[in-house]
Order: sequence, then C-alpha cells, then structure tokens
Amino acid sequence: MTRRSLMTVALGVGAVTVTGCATRTDTTQEQASVPTRSSPEASSAAPSPTAPVLSREEVVAEYGSRAPNSWGIDVPGVAMSLPEGTEPVALTFDCCGGPGGDTLDEALVKALRSSGTAATFFLAGRWVEANPALTEELAADPLFEIANHGTAHQPLAVSGASAYGIAGTTDAGAVYDEIMGARKLIEERTGTTPTYFRSGTAHLDDVSAEIARSLGLLVVNFNRNGDDGGTLPAPSVTDRLVGMEPGDILLAHSNRPSSGTAAGVTAALPVLRERGMSFARLSDVLPTEAEQD
Repeated sequence: MTRRSLMTVALGVGAVTVTGCATRTDTTQEQASVPTRSSPEASSAAPSPTAPVLSREEVVAEYGSRAPNSWGIDVPGVAMSLPEGTEPVALTFDCCGGPGGDTLDEALVKALRSSGTAATFFLAGRWVEANPALTEELAADPLFEIANHGTAHQPLAVSGASAYGIAGTTDAGAVYDEIMGARKLIEERTGTTPTYFRSGTAHLDDVSAEIARSLGLLVVNFNRNGDDGGTLPAPSVTDRLVGMEPGDILLAHSNRPSSGTAAGVTAALPVLRERGMSFARLSDVLPTEAEQD
C-alpha cells in the first residue's frame, strides 16, 4: 500500500474537525475534506518570498474571471504533508484571533521551549493586532517561525464559499486583501516576510491557492489534526500526536489556553522522542524555490 493510501486509511477512521477557532462540528463536510498526503511535486517547494509580488489590480485582472474547480482542505497547489522521505514532523499552531481567540497558550509555548521543540505559528492579522508584543516575542525565538493565517481569519474563496458557518472572501480582490493585510501586519511587527499561508478554517479553492502562490506564498495545510479547533481534552490530543509518522504536518491551536492542547502536547512530546521522532519548522524541511536553484 502506498504512503498516501496508508494516510487516507488512518485519517479516515475518525471524523476530522477543522474549524480554525470555530467550534462547530459538521461531519458530512469534515469527512468530505479529510486530508491525505499530497504528491511530492505538490509539496516539495514553496515559492520564493523574493519573487515579484503582483499588485491587487494585477491579481484581479489575472484571476477575477476564473471559476474554481475545487473547494476544501486538500485542493491542488496545497501542501498537505512534507516531501516524501522527510524524517522530521512539522508542528504547526494557529493563532486565529477574534472572540475567544485573542490570547496565547503560554503553557504550550513553555512546553515547546523547555523541550527544544521547533514549531511554526500561523498568525492571523487580527491576532497580531491584539498581541503585538507576543508576535515579536514568538518571531524572535529561533525555535519558532511565523506564517500567515489571513487578515480576518476567513476561508479563502473567489466566490464567497463558507466553511463551518464562517463566510469566505468574495472575489479575487478580497483574496488579495485577506493575504496581504496579514503579511503587512506581520512584516511591520517582525521584520520578516512569511513564506507559508493557511486560510481561516484551512478551507480554500484552487484559484485562491494560485493567487497565494502568485503572491509568494505556499499554502500549507496538514494531514494530522491535533485538537479539533482547540476543543479536545488533553488525552485525546496526546493520542492524536503519538500517532504521527515522519513527514507529517500537525495542525493544532495555540490561542485557546483553556483547552486540552497544551497538556496533550506536553505529554506527547517525550513519547514521540522515545520513538526517535524529530521536529522542524516548515522552512527547515519545505525549501523555497530559490534555495533549490
């Protein structure tokens, strides 16, 4: 059985809830969106952040009349896992912002730091605005890197599609705004330009994924859902993590300190290390095109 088939079977055992910072469950939609391992070609390289970035007008002219063919978590152009043969796993944590989601799970961050565990934090623009000092602190830590989680934490769509009751962007211009607004906020606070993007709720269409790439970003989702939008108790989070395999990308949430995420991750990390697992930031294992030249 291929690695992709194995991941499909493993993830198909239970329903996957991916709500960003929403807490609604919708098993019909979730099961249709169960992520699987993408091909190596789809996930081997991020676009170079130094490539020329299109203007809003250019994006609208290029993509404004395009109709999407795919919608969900796993669409063409999205990295669902690390390239084949990658040994580390990538822990990614979303900070979504908004009501109930504007804080940082300090216990989770402490567990990562005390264990020397690398991670990537996807920050929404609204979270950055609410937490400028914490944004700078996370970006300054060499264990961590900062990625783009959209300005207002919206699903990324050129046609207004929604996910879990959260309305998506309405057109190509709005897709540009959702991506570039957060980029600007992150650049202003950290002095760095994010290379990776994940939309609010992790849902998007294929045209939006193309737009993101034209703006110098690779869309990165996941093949391991760690905490169902920060709603799982600690033992369930631990169970999710200890099932990881080399090359997996984990999604969990770092803005819900009352959830079981921190305790579950803390318990899982030594178990994973005993199995010989290692951890990496996305940029350590998902190289840019410029680095491959």
